[in-house]
Amino acid sequence: MALLRHTPKEITVERKALSINPAKTCQPVGAMYAALGIHGCLPHSHGSQGCCAYHRSALTRHTKEPISAATSSFTEGSSVFGGQANLLTAIQNIFSVYEPEIIAVHTTCLSETIGDDMTQIVEKARTEGKVPEGKHVIYCNTPSYVGSHVTGYANMVGGMVKNLAKSTGVKNGKINIIPGFCEPSDMAEIKRLALEMGVDANVFPDTSGVLNGPLTGKFEMYPKGGAKVADIQSSGDAIGTVALGEWATAHAAKMLDSENKVPCQIMGLPISLGATDDYIMALHKMSGKAVPATIDFERGQVVDVMSDYNQYFFGKRVALAGDPDQVIGLVKLCVELDMIPAYVVSGTPGNKFERTINEIIKGTPAEGITKVKCPGDLFILHQWIKQEPVDLIIGNTYCKYISRDEDIPLLRHGFPIVDRMGHTYFPSVGYKGALRLMEKMLDLFLTRRDRDEPESSFELVY
Repeated sequence: MALLRHTPKEITVERKALSINPAKTCQPVGAMYAALGIHGCLPHSHGSQGCCAYHRSALTRHTKEPISAATSSFTEGSSVFGGQANLLTAIQNIFSVYEPEIIAVHTTCLSETIGDDMTQIVEKARTEGKVPEGKHVIYCNTPSYVGSHVTGYANMVGGMVKNLAKSTGVKNGKINIIPGFCEPSDMAEIKRLALEMGVDANVFPDTSGVLNGPLTGKFEMYPKGGAKVADIQSSGDAIGTVALGEWATAHAAKMLDSENKVPCQIMGLPISLGATDDYIMALHKMSGKAVPATIDFERGQVVDVMSDYNQYFFGKRVALAGDPDQVIGLVKLCVELDMIPAYVVSGTPGNKFERTINEIIKGTPAEGITKVKCPGDLFILHQWIKQEPVDLIIGNTYCKYISRDEDIPLLRHGFPIVDRMGHTYFPSVGYKGALRLMEKMLDLFLTRRDRDEPESSFELVY
């Protein structure tokens, strides 16, 4: 904490190779999270025990749920000669002892540096009878030294499509919905909106009911939630795919299009009014289902709050840090509320990020003001804030140090959040999510006003 007070205000040199306090974590964390969105799945980390322990710990601290995962437990010998023997033994033992429906293998820095051929190893496991009849093994490559947890998530979702999706040539009338990297509560809300429209949706991955389930007093290694393997297999017969979050879902959606002739529409996560409208209209056009009055009602509530409380949002300067798909949606919401997204940082690489942000703010008061950095880190964000403060910071738990050091309110959003609850239970997507985000921002603004207002103007109602 004290070290942040030594963050220099002046930027003397542009850092290109060095990242300080990065706004991301590594690929296997995202891959493990995606794998948990399959019913009856045991994620498997092909690397050392320490890697798997960190990935499980990161997800456990964020969700406050016990994360089960297996590991190839590399030793010195595995690190030199390769981990094929370890993985073959692991697959056999996992199916014998833990009885999952499916194992989802992701690689780590160590196995990637060695050069383990995952396709060959998994195929060998199948031919040697280590994969029981009716069970499945999927895999993806997730070296930690490139990308982020978002690209790891994308690679695992791509692994689901590559290893499971099939096409019989007969369309099943369903629409595939691929949520980006978001909370279990968000995935539940994405499903609910589709159900409200009467859309026969095939949502995968789906961590709702897996990582936000109830405490019943009985341990279930494989909770009832999650996308069924059979449903993912049938995704090749869908009439279309709606992919929510380009960074996290485009790879899988395009694979379904090219390999199985399932047309896709790639859009942003439905954070904000406009992005949710886009999601609803995509479902409407793809399914032919009418938008019901219940959804119109929810949308109207959002518009009403935006109108009633605009004076509290107008002109407020906001600093945002996090995953690209989530930050893009939050910037859209800020613009809709007439706020200024002054500083925008994402740790996940992607050349399109800066262009997308500039397109969103074009023609708004934020144009010419907003600073964007991708890949960026929390150190550069802190330097910008020191140069010209903001009224609000939106980011994960690690932003609390900047928030305290600069005395700026923090709205926790993104991954990881380890010091608050609610993110796994209450969505930030959809119209209900927009209401929740506005309520939280408004509470922060007015609480700060109550704290700072002189006694002469401290009123019951502002």
